[in-house]
Amino acid sequence: MNRRAVLTGLAAIATVPVAGYFAFSKRNLGDTKQITGSGVTRINKTEAEWRDILNPQEFAVLREGATERPNSSELNAEKRPGTFVCAGCDLPLFKSEWKFGSGTGWPSFYDYIKGHLETSADYKLVVPRTEYHCARCGGHQGHVFDDGPPPTGERWRNNGVALKFVLA
Repeated sequence: MNRRAVLTGLAAIATVPVAGYFAFSKRNLGDTKQITGSGVTRINKTEAEWRDILNPQEFAVLREGATERPNSSELNAEKRPGTFVCAGCDLPLFKSEWKFGSGTGWPSFYDYIKGHLETSADYKLVVPRTEYHCARCGGHQGHVFDDGPPPTGERWRNNGVALKFVLA
């Protein structure tokens, strides 16, 4: 077997999971939508300004797209009435009644406040996912999946460190 045959075989094997993802996913990442139009005014800060405002873990997640360890957020257990807001700019993102126990280790919601999130395609893990960001500051929040509960069927899986909880 020559090198070309091996590389062709590996490419074919690698294509199967990606092709399967596109065939069975309801979310077409080629049509990534931007959720805007709510009158949210963007804020822009320099990297130094963000570093002054955020702690190192918040900066890593919100500004560099990192992911916190699963089950590390106190917000996983938060069940009181209130609102989850962006830790970078305090923009309201989720109502507490939309939160559900997904079993993933991160706070998850089946709905969001319209116009306060924007989505983009994320290819960091090869298989494409839909990443979402705060519409005001652009801070990375998490990823959205099509395996959530009714009525939306969506799971907005958020990094707890990217959120703050405000009591109603």
